[in-house]
Amino acid sequence: MQRNTSRKRANLRDVAAAAGVSVATVSRVMNAPETVAEATRKKVEEAMNSLHWVPSAAARAINTGRTRFVGALVPTLDNAIFARMLASMESRLATHRLSLVVATTDNDPAREAEKAKGLVDIGAEGLIVSGVTHAPEFYSLIERCQLPVVSTSFYDPHYQLPTIGYDNAAAARTALAHLTDLGHSRVAVVHGPSASNDRTQARIAGLENHSPKSDLSFYEVPLSIAGGCEAGRNVLQAEKQPTAILCLSDVLASGVLFELQRQGVSVPQEKSVMGLDDLAGSAHLFPELSTVHLPVSRMGAAAADAIAAWVETQKVPAACLLRSDLVIRASTAAAASDGG
Repeated sequence: MQRNTSRKRANLRDVAAAAGVSVATVSRVMNAPETVAEATRKKVEEAMNSLHWVPSAAARAINTGRTRFVGALVPTLDNAIFARMLASMESRLATHRLSLVVATTDNDPAREAEKAKGLVDIGAEGLIVSGVTHAPEFYSLIERCQLPVVSTSFYDPHYQLPTIGYDNAAAARTALAHLTDLGHSRVAVVHGPSASNDRTQARIAGLENHSPKSDLSFYEVPLSIAGGCEAGRNVLQAEKQPTAILCLSDVLASGVLFELQRQGVSVPQEKSVMGLDDLAGSAHLFPELSTVHLPVSRMGAAAADAIAAWVETQKVPAACLLRSDLVIRASTAAAASDGG
């Protein structure tokens, strides 16, 4: 079917005229339909349909001064943790009639500041970021724009921005305590790059300050399954063998498990393996992975509620601590020996 492309596109005034109402009433139907009488709302909706009118976000922003979208800056989309958080965040923002635009930062503060400026330039009414380490340009931007910003994946009630997340140090200590309770005194700790990742830094610090002291050896590798495999090989080459391997990410733990199986090392009979995240697939690894559950879906929803309330009422939200929980599965067991 050939379309007539020469016809002028209907606008807000055309809809108002066709429905016999004011432009302001059409605007209310679009932005706050619950405030319009049902009969009037139906007339406006019928006029929209008959004119084949689709609201323009740009025009709506001009008319209302609102873009009704929030930006989220995350290190990567190649991680189930952020995927789960963003899915929950987008779903909850929709209940506040807000949309979500996502940008990735590669854990680079300078890149994050640049991406944040881009989001602000296209009208972001607020931002949701990860962690508490950001470039000076980022702080300057949000101060200059007086922009609502909420930080996730970290809890620090004294930080200059509201934090909504978990205690990373406590989560790591919970994982280590499970292993020490099983009699593991010599533990290899596998983690991703820490230089620009304050969440990883906090987890490492939590382990270093753990009491009673354990014999810990640390292995930094890329945050990937391949990185976990690399760590597994490195651990097996160590002169003093640990009886347990604590991974500060389930992704790394998956790689460690795969490598131990490849090398013929039995888990948990010879070595226990512990994760931290509780990814959806962790319960289906072999053996099923013991880990610490981080409430990322609840965090996404809580962050969405907080930024929406701030955008709508200009009231700064309070910091929110979400509990992490130990999940014991088949990959950990009592230490058979001191590892030699």
